[in-house]
Parts: sequence; C-alpha cells; structure tokens
Amino acid sequence: MYVFISVLILIAAILLILIVLIQNSNGGGLASGFSSSNQIMGVRKTTDFLEKATWGLAGTVIALSIIITAFIPRNTQTNQSEIRQQINDATRVDPNTIAPNFGTAQQPIAPSEEAPAE
Repeated sequence: MYVFISVLILIAAILLILIVLIQNSNGGGLASGFSSSNQIMGVRKTTDFLEKATWGLAGTVIALSIIITAFIPRNTQTNQSEIRQQINDATRVDPNTIAPNFGTAQQPIAPSEEAPAE
C-alpha cells in the first residue's frame, strides 16, 4: 500500500508541475492561445480549469502525503534508534581491554617465573 500511494503522489506531483508550467504568470498561459470567442473552451474557462486543476492536485499531494504516514513500514524489533544503540555499545567497554593491569605502586605485579632458556 505504501508503494501504491507513493506512485500516486509521484504522478500527482508530475501533473502539478506540468499544469503550473502551462500557466502564464499573468493568467494567460495556455488560455492566451484561445483568443477567439467561438472556441469550445474560451480564455476565461481555460484559466479557471487550470487554476482548479492546480489547487486540486496540490490538495491531492498534501492529502496523500498525510495518508501515507499511516502506511510507512516500521521495524517492530527495535525499540530505540540505531544511533542510541551504537552509543550504548560504545560505552560498554571492559576496562581491562583499555589499560592492562600493571599493579599499583604499593603492590607491583610479581614477575612470572619462566624456565630459563638453555
């Protein structure tokens, strides 16, 4: 369902881009090509259609974007973020791996007794 809604958002966004590019900033755009009054879609009707299509597609993109949040695939196994997990793993360090036991000044480590080399 997530992929289906994503594809719908993509199609609506592409159509919205195309309709906005067709429009002229002064309200003419595609409508300026229909200058005669006996056309099926006159200047005013084309402008109204493009404006309504723009608002409709913008509303569709917004509505689908809100709806898609319910279908975002979530990983139910992890209950915390990966960054927090890495921080927790980094803080769990064995102190003996950082600094080996050299003893203390009062009680140094006794040297190990090895057999002398012959």
